[in-house]
Amino acid sequence: RRSGESNGGASDDPENTVVRVREPRPTSDDEISGVTGSTRLEAKKQRRREGREAGRRRAPIVSEAEFLARREAVDRVMVVRQRDDVTQIGVLEDDVLVEHYVARESQTSLIGNVYLGRVQNVLPSMEAAFIDIGKGRNAVLYAGEVNWDVLGKDGQPRRIETALKSGQTVLVQVTKDPVGHKGARLTSQISLPGRYLVYMPGGQTSGISRKLPDTERNRLKNLLKEILPDEAGVIIRTAAEGASEDELRRDVSRLTARWDDIEKKTDGGQAPQLLYGEPDLMIKVIRDLFTEDFKKLVVSGDDAWDMIEGYVSHVAPDLMGRVERWADDDDVFGAYRLDEQIAKALERKVWLPSGGSLVIDRTEAMTVVDVNTGKFTGSGGNLEETVTRNNLEAAEEIVRQLRLRDIGGIIVVDFIDMVLESNRDLVLRRLIECLGRDRTRHQVAEVTSLGLVQMTRKRIGTGLLEAFSEPCEACGGRGLLTHMEPVEPTKSKDSDDRRGGRRGRRGGDDTQGPKQQSKQDDKQPEGKQDKGQGKQDKGQGKSSEKGKGKGKGSDKGPDKGKGSGQPPQDGTPQRDKVEDEGARPTPDQPAAEPAPDQSGRATMQPAEASPQSPPGPAPAKAQPAEAPSSVPSADGMTPHQPATQPAAESAAESATDTPPRPVRRSRRRAASRPAGPPEHSAGG
Repeated sequence: RRSGESNGGASDDPENTVVRVREPRPTSDDEISGVTGSTRLEAKKQRRREGREAGRRRAPIVSEAEFLARREAVDRVMVVRQRDDVTQIGVLEDDVLVEHYVARESQTSLIGNVYLGRVQNVLPSMEAAFIDIGKGRNAVLYAGEVNWDVLGKDGQPRRIETALKSGQTVLVQVTKDPVGHKGARLTSQISLPGRYLVYMPGGQTSGISRKLPDTERNRLKNLLKEILPDEAGVIIRTAAEGASEDELRRDVSRLTARWDDIEKKTDGGQAPQLLYGEPDLMIKVIRDLFTEDFKKLVVSGDDAWDMIEGYVSHVAPDLMGRVERWADDDDVFGAYRLDEQIAKALERKVWLPSGGSLVIDRTEAMTVVDVNTGKFTGSGGNLEETVTRNNLEAAEEIVRQLRLRDIGGIIVVDFIDMVLESNRDLVLRRLIECLGRDRTRHQVAEVTSLGLVQMTRKRIGTGLLEAFSEPCEACGGRGLLTHMEPVEPTKSKDSDDRRGGRRGRRGGDDTQGPKQQSKQDDKQPEGKQDKGQGKQDKGQGKSSEKGKGKGKGSDKGPDKGKGSGQPPQDGTPQRDKVEDEGARPTPDQPAAEPAPDQSGRATMQPAEASPQSPPGPAPAKAQPAEAPSSVPSADGMTPHQPATQPAAESAAESATDTPPRPVRRSRRRAASRPAGPPEHSAGG
C-alpha cells in the first residue's frame, strides 16, 4: 500500500503477511528536474539525436562533373580596396555582391588567437568559467568547449567545477569576438588553420571537405595516410584541390612547427599572454576563400598589393596569374558598383527583381524575414503558382542577404502560405540548395505548424549593419521617442490626401471653394466658358433631382433638406415624385423641363442668354397644397404638384438652341398606376 493510506484492510490479511509501504512518486509537474552531468553536453547529444530522427543528413558528395558545372556556372570575383587604415573586401558572384568584410587597424579581430589565460571565476550553475586573456573584459569558456582528454578527467563526471579552479592557467583559443555586452567566447580545443588543411594537435580524427568531388577526395585520402602525424588530426580544406603531396607536407610541417612554438611559450609563460595571433583579416580571407573558383582578384592600394602579392606568390604561386592590380584613377568599388549594393543592403526592405519584397527585422532573440508579393502579380496561372514563384525568388535572395549582412543566430523566415505540400517542399529545397554556397556553419530546422522556416547560422563577428552604423543618441536604437505624457497619434499625409480626394469626387462641385472655381474659369477660353458653365449647371440640376431619392445632391438652395431620403413635405405623394423624375429629358432629347404655373398648366421657361447675366429676383417659395387639385391636365392625366423654382431654373438653363418641346408622359408610366386621382396622405 502507499504511504499515508489507512490500514483498514490489515485484519483481513492472513498471518505472517508482510506489508511494504511505498513512498509517493515525485510529481514532475511541480518539481524541477536536473540533468546528470553537464547540461551543455547533454544538449549537444540531444540536438544530434533530434537531427537523426528528423532525417537530416550531411550534404551529399558531388561528382566531378557536377563540381565543375557548379564552378563554371558562377563568375566569382574578389575586390580589395584599402583606404588609410580601413580595408574592405567584397566577393561578387555574377556581378552581385554576396559577401563583404571590413578590417581596421585599430579594431583587429580576436578570432583564431591563442592565449594563455587565467581562470577568474567558475560558475557551476551556469557551467561556465570566466577567463582573463588580457583584454580587459573576461572571456567565457563553456563546459561543452573544454578539452576533457587533455585535462585527464576520464571516468569522472564531466563537470566544469571539477576541471577548472580559480587562479588556474589554461590554454584557450578565441572562437567569437566580443559582441555587445558579451565577452569573447573561448575553446580549449586548439586548431591551427593553414592554406590546405587545418592542424588539430591532440586530435584523433581526420576529415576531408565534402565540397570536393569524389575523385579528388579519394586521392587526398590516400595522401593523408602518409603525411598525417600520429599525435594529431587534420582536416583537408577545399583549397587543397589539385595540391601535390609536397605542398601538403610543407603545410603540415609549417603548422607543426607553429604548435611546437606555442607549447614552449606555455611552459614558461605567465598568464595572461598572447601565444599566437592570426594574420590580418585580408590575409585570412584570401587564405580561406581565394581558390580556383575565383576568376580574378582585384587589389587597390599599395600596402594591400604588397601584402597580397607576397602571400599568394609564397603560398599559392599557381594563382598569381589571377591577381590584378587596380591602376585606374576611378574607385574600384565604384567601378564594380559595390557602394550601391552596400547602401541597399543597409536598408530594412529589400526589393526582389520581379516586384516582391523582403522585410528584415533584427531583434535581441532572432532575425525575422517576412516575404511579401509587393508589386508582383504573376504572369498567368492561379494564385498558388504566383505565390510559389515569389517564394522561390525570395529563397535565393534571403541566402544572399544572410551572407552579405553576416546575420547569425536564430533566423525565422515567413514565406507566403502555399496550399500544396509539393510547393512547400520545392521552396525548402531551393533554400537549402542556395545555402550550399554559404561557408558559415548553418542548419535548417523543420517547418513549424504556422508555415515558418526555422534555421540557425553561426554568428562569428559584427555584421554589415554594425560596421556601417552606430546607435542613435536620442532613442537608443529603438526608433521611437518616448514622452512622459500620452501623445496624440500623428496623421499620415497620404491618408489625408486620399480622404480629400474621395470627398471631392463624392461631393461634386460643392466641395470647390470660390478660389478653386475661379481658377478653373480662368483656365478655360472665353468662347468655351459659356458652354462649360451650361454643362456645369446641367450637372447641378441633375444632381439636385437625383438627390431627392439618394441624398447625394447639392446642399444649397431652398431644397436643402430633400436629399435626406425623407418623404416630401409639399403634400405630393412620393409615387408622383418618382414618376416626374422619369419624365426628365434624355441626353438625346435636350428639352427644357416644363415649369407649372399657378393654374397647373405646364409652361416653358425661356433659356437664359448667358450664365454671366445677373440673376433675377428670387422666386417665392412654393407652398404645399392643402388638397389635390381636381382640374385635369391637358393630356388627361392628373396634374402633379409644382416643382421648386431653383430646379426649374437649372433645367431651363441647360436647354440648347433647339426649339423646346413639351415632355409627354409615356403610356407605360400611365398604365403602371390605377386610373383616377391619387390618394393623398393629407387633406383627404
